[in-house]
Amino acid sequence: MNPFVIFNPVAGSVKNAGAVLSQLQRLDPIAVRLTRRRGDAEKFAREAIRKKSNYFVSAGGDGTLNEVINGIAAPRHVGSVSVGIVPLGTGNDLARALGLPAKVDENIEILLSKKTTPVDLVRVRSGRTRYFVNVSAGGFSGIVDEKLTPEIKRTWGPLAYVRSAAAALSRLHAYRTQLVFDDEEELSIELYNVVIGNGRFVAGGLPIAPDADLCDGLLDVVLIVKRPAPEMALLAAEMLLGKHLSSNAIIFRRAKKIAVRSRPGMCFNVDGELVGNAPAVFQVIPRALNFVVSKR
Repeated sequence: MNPFVIFNPVAGSVKNAGAVLSQLQRLDPIAVRLTRRRGDAEKFAREAIRKKSNYFVSAGGDGTLNEVINGIAAPRHVGSVSVGIVPLGTGNDLARALGLPAKVDENIEILLSKKTTPVDLVRVRSGRTRYFVNVSAGGFSGIVDEKLTPEIKRTWGPLAYVRSAAAALSRLHAYRTQLVFDDEEELSIELYNVVIGNGRFVAGGLPIAPDADLCDGLLDVVLIVKRPAPEMALLAAEMLLGKHLSSNAIIFRRAKKIAVRSRPGMCFNVDGELVGNAPAVFQVIPRALNFVVSKR
């Protein structure tokens, strides 16, 4: 089982693309494809699936990985595909949740082992259907992602999200939101944010869903309630420490399926990539993809 490698040569932490390519050749890949524009990774993965590839390595950031997943995530393929990561982005939040190391050569050793663990996949249906593994967020964080340009990522590195959040503060407002959990519990409330966590981290290590488990068949739902500015400032500090779930400004739920409607329509992202507006329905597909995570 040799991998089909998809490499983003301009990912946030890549200093020498040639050196990374040389290291990737240790995997004896059946092919290495370099992305040049948004959408290439998804296109390459979809083409490889049609040619019966079943082991993919995403060498790039969270956005590259999300594209790869969407290229392979048609229902007939889930459960039969393995995915490996060489984390080369600014945030690398899914790699962090999986406990992967930061160094390229250490990840190559893990990928050579081909030891996998099944991980949940999440399907989101809004204006279109997309898939993700880590985190989706709607509301204020969607506005932040509009500000999070490639230039800001390159210039600010791990602080890029904080920089973009500051730029978006003037547009902070609440959303009148209706949520339905597992087609049973309904909730109507004014919110700043809806966060759907399969993984734990966003924005380069912020533990937004600190207790999330990538393979428990459940989504951790973090709702940031409209509160006065002093409470929001305190909440921001608690989030940095992963202590925010006990805050009065947070509502927390776990569910297999979440439906979201809001006025105005929230802008949602998945794994940092903008995908559409509410109404949206999120549903977990348990243990759908096999991720290469350990040498042992």
